[in-house]
Amino acid sequence: MPQLAASSYLNSVPLIWSFVHGSRKGTVRFTDPVPARCAQLLEEGAVQAALIPVIEYQRIPEISLVPDVCVGSKGKVRSVVLVTRARDLREVRSVALDESSRTSAALMKIIFLEFLGVEPTWVTSAPNVELMLKENDAALIIGDPAMTFVRNGLRILDMASLWREHTGLGFVFAVWAVRNKDLSRVAAIDFAAARDEGVEQIEEILSHYGPEIPLPRQELKEYLTDDITFHIDEPMKQGMQLYFELAYKHRLIEQVKPLMFMERSVP
Repeated sequence: MPQLAASSYLNSVPLIWSFVHGSRKGTVRFTDPVPARCAQLLEEGAVQAALIPVIEYQRIPEISLVPDVCVGSKGKVRSVVLVTRARDLREVRSVALDESSRTSAALMKIIFLEFLGVEPTWVTSAPNVELMLKENDAALIIGDPAMTFVRNGLRILDMASLWREHTGLGFVFAVWAVRNKDLSRVAAIDFAAARDEGVEQIEEILSHYGPEIPLPRQELKEYLTDDITFHIDEPMKQGMQLYFELAYKHRLIEQVKPLMFMERSVP
């Protein structure tokens, strides 16, 4: 069976539910490390497909993207936030970056370098807001922890909202990627149908994963149905392309390779 890797943050669960709990259970082997590790496993060839931080598409050679499936946002995302006590972001001199992030860390740097015109010192840190802000002016937190930390006295800025404010486009955070050598092995996996099944099972997903996140069920439902998008439409694709171009401009990646999508499977 093909081996897949994807983190089980709440925002990615609709993409993996079918493989772990739904109709496709038992058709693949599945592992769920943090997003950065998913990319590493794919690059090493330990898995044939992985839900990777989108920036890693430009860094890992010989991979293709699954069409029209992603974890993204057309407005606010809630689970990728900049936390600070500063009133003006241009006053921020140091930023602690969540060590489990790659796409969001690059997005943070683009926001500061391209749109604010300042370059703070970047420090990688474990995702603990209190400790991150002890020695830094701001912190980047991603995933479920970004929705649950104590917010008293802190200014919270949604990273997808900042991106849209400056570009007018949506933002793709994570994508399914497949090693080109393994395209034939995963050709029968219908990632889009798996996504659709997951989206249809939002209530079941909330019953299963919701108790792990100390937020009201309705708020989590709105997060999955209103804030997160699992499709790559044209504005999302344009946002992804612009992100890559700006990442290259600011030397966060070495090249901008064209978007290559694997062919859709035929039932």
